[in-house]
Amino acid sequence: MERKHMSAFSIYQSVSGTTTPAVQAVSPPAKKPKKKENAMHSNKKTNQQKRGKAVKSSGKPSSSDKAQGEVSESCVTECREGFNNPALHTLLTDLAKVNNSRERANRLFQWLIHPVQAKSFFRDNWEKKPILIQRQNPDYFKGLFSTAEFDLILRNENVQYGVNLDVTSYTNGKRETHNPPGRALPYTVWDFYESGCSIRMLNPQAFSSAVWQVLSILQETFGSMVGANTYLTPPGTQGFAPHYDDIEAFVVQLEGKKHWRVYKPRSEDEVLPLVSSPNFSQAEIGQPIMDVVLEAGDLLYFPRGFIHQGDCLPDAHSLHITVSSYQRNSWGDLMLKLMPAAMEIAMEEDVEFRRGLPLDYLQYMGVQHSEKEDPRRDKFMAHVQGLTKKLAHFAPIDAAVDQKARDFLHDCLPPMLTAEEQASSVYGAPARWRDGEALDVAVQIKGQTQIRLVRAGAARLCSDGDNVLLCYTTENSRVYHKEQPKSFKIQAEHIDAVELLIHSYPKFITVASLPCDKAAAKASLAELLFEKGLIHTAKPLTAE
Repeated sequence: MERKHMSAFSIYQSVSGTTTPAVQAVSPPAKKPKKKENAMHSNKKTNQQKRGKAVKSSGKPSSSDKAQGEVSESCVTECREGFNNPALHTLLTDLAKVNNSRERANRLFQWLIHPVQAKSFFRDNWEKKPILIQRQNPDYFKGLFSTAEFDLILRNENVQYGVNLDVTSYTNGKRETHNPPGRALPYTVWDFYESGCSIRMLNPQAFSSAVWQVLSILQETFGSMVGANTYLTPPGTQGFAPHYDDIEAFVVQLEGKKHWRVYKPRSEDEVLPLVSSPNFSQAEIGQPIMDVVLEAGDLLYFPRGFIHQGDCLPDAHSLHITVSSYQRNSWGDLMLKLMPAAMEIAMEEDVEFRRGLPLDYLQYMGVQHSEKEDPRRDKFMAHVQGLTKKLAHFAPIDAAVDQKARDFLHDCLPPMLTAEEQASSVYGAPARWRDGEALDVAVQIKGQTQIRLVRAGAARLCSDGDNVLLCYTTENSRVYHKEQPKSFKIQAEHIDAVELLIHSYPKFITVASLPCDKAAAKASLAELLFEKGLIHTAKPLTAE
């Protein structure tokens, strides 16, 4: 049944109204520093002293590549014949022909975890238990990242210690970070490596187009930021202490091999944790449920909260990339935004939330009275529980979800456009300078021009309480949060048209079909979205 038309501006006002400022005012608890990542100060020893003595491994692993301990057979998928899936560049070329960016993301994720089916993975493993995929195909991830590319990045890019790269070691149970100040240049980085230190690149997507493309596609699978670190470890060494993370981790083995041990969360309190752990000693973590060796082409997934450590065998270096997602993306994180706004609405609309507390409540409530048996305490508790249940009726759920969405859009990588998308977007517009003058700047989008969003998740309508905003990702940086959140105010006459564009994806629609009252309003909206890189046309614009 067709919905009775209602002003879109009225809808956003009724959904958000005055509640969103309260939502915005709530900040999640301060995140505990990750000891394993934030030790950016220089060690008291000089760099020469650190590099002059090789870092030795604290122990040698077994060379077994079978799951040990409590791990079930369902946690290990082995392709004994090897799997000759398309090379990454071929896959990405094929994916560029997929019309829908969400379908593109799902296909790429399926390639990542093949031969495990995505449906069974999310049912059986996601946030529940690790899984190892062994392929016996060292070229499976070829083209994603390599030590050769890393060396080229060091030579040609401004890679900064502590910002883009960490130098680490773990020896005799002690984890250290050895970052000198300034730019990371090959002369020093490779000296650290030869001395037995591990090299971690914190944001390879800022320098590698392949990593950027893969992560920017995958973020539409998860609806959450997808990040990555690369880890280069010398033979016979270990760079990090046992620890758990606050992200869902996909360990992708690119070169060499690495010995991994994975441990269950130590208690229910550490299942799906909100923050990463400090470094653990071996005595604190018990026996591993997985004891395996990853070789090039293999993948290991483990949920947040699972303790893990990886060390290199004596006969091979290791290069792997950890793809991560779902940081601070829990029901609780949504509720942190939702409940303060619900309380503000409840106090405005329901007198029960505005009635005064009992005159004598301080005489029987509080920690100092918590052990006392007093009927007044029971009555007070019951009243609070009743108000808590009632609070759910005032929860502005859509407004809180939009606040989560705005955070996600700020976290996102910008989309990496295909050649065809570039040619039909603002980046391929024919305007240019030649012979002392600007040419083809008057190319116009017309009523019959077909347009659509560049990505399903590239933009979203939200409200700040007073205005309707279009939040978007196309002007984000490849470096996490280097840019401020991107948004602009949408005029009331344009809101229905933007909704139509969002809901029509992946179909192209004509500018003339946008539900604005005047043709000039349709054209001005299309030109604005085109200039921001949010839409592209079915065919490249040409000068008349």
